[in-house]
Amino acid sequence: MDREPFTLHDVSTFPIVRLRAEEAPPPGDATAWCQEMDRLLASEKPFVLVYPGRRDDELHDDRVARGLWLKRNKEVLAGRCRALIIVEPDSDRRRALEAAFPGLVRAFGTPQVACATDQDAVSLARQALGAEG
Repeated sequence: MDREPFTLHDVSTFPIVRLRAEEAPPPGDATAWCQEMDRLLASEKPFVLVYPGRRDDELHDDRVARGLWLKRNKEVLAGRCRALIIVEPDSDRRRALEAAFPGLVRAFGTPQVACATDQDAVSLARQALGAEG
């Protein structure tokens, strides 16, 4: 995986792809996020996304742009992305995420799970990738 065009996602351990951890998403990052996701899909290889739990809300326009991308690319994303794993150490936030996942899976087609540690995320990613990872 060519690492040069990726600024938001760390692809150094592809097929496990991590969103670079930040306290808050940078304003206007949806364009770069969409472009990087397009590159991940273009690789035609299965992958898992590992994201840190978000602490702050992203800008409304970024959330809308990301949601529209997810809807447009639902089928191809579901075919390539084996799982979206959110690392959330706080158990209350993890439970809230888990409660929201069924609706998000229906909307976007990708299995989602929350776990407490990065080590758990890597283990779950390897399971989701099976023989592919």
